[in-house]
This record gives sequence, structure tokens and C-alpha cells, in this order.
Amino acid sequence: MRAEALKGHLDALLLATLEAGPAHGFAVMAELRRRTGGTVDLESGTLYPALRRLEEAGLILGIWTSGPGRRRREYQLTDRGRAALHDERGVWRDFVATIGALLEPPAAHPSPGSPI
Repeated sequence: MRAEALKGHLDALLLATLEAGPAHGFAVMAELRRRTGGTVDLESGTLYPALRRLEEAGLILGIWTSGPGRRRREYQLTDRGRAALHDERGVWRDFVATIGALLEPPAAHPSPGSPI
């Protein structure tokens, strides 16, 4: 899936991915890929600016950790991020219902006098 198709939804996807617990950027990319069956495969040039934006907004917290071989930044949801994710889920449900109502073919209604 192209990054352009995710515009407006990327932040919610990242927040949902971090809901399970802290993760570094590569793990976030891998989890997005896994949970979407490979459909969402972000490049680092898309992921890291989005993570920075979420951190600047106070929705996630980035902490430097030391692991085998090198330091890396691990991200976790803040309370504000959990609240934002909750709100985003409501917005998404409304969006799906609205667009679905328009894109689904209308149900066939029997005409008056026709057998059901």
C-alpha cells in the first residue's frame, strides 16, 4: 500500500501498533507489516518523521535504550496517546460507516406487487 493512501490514518496506525507495548522503529515497521499481511510496508523516511511528530505532540514517548550492539530509540504510548487512539477509533468507525454506505451497492427492494 502506498504511503499516500495512508494519509490521515498513519498516526492512528502507529498509535494502535504501540498500544501493545513499547517498541523501537524497526519493530513498529515489522508489526505493521505483520498485522496487515504485508499490505502496509512503511519506509523509514515515512515512519521516523511520523514518530517524531507524535512525540512532539505528546502522544508517544521516545526513550533511548541500549541493546545488543547499539543504542536505539524505543517508543511507547502516553496517556494522551491512549486517549487520542480511542478518539481515532471513533473517527475511523464513523468514516467506514459513511463511506461504506456510499460505496456498497443499494439493497434490492422488491417492487410493489412482485413476489418476495
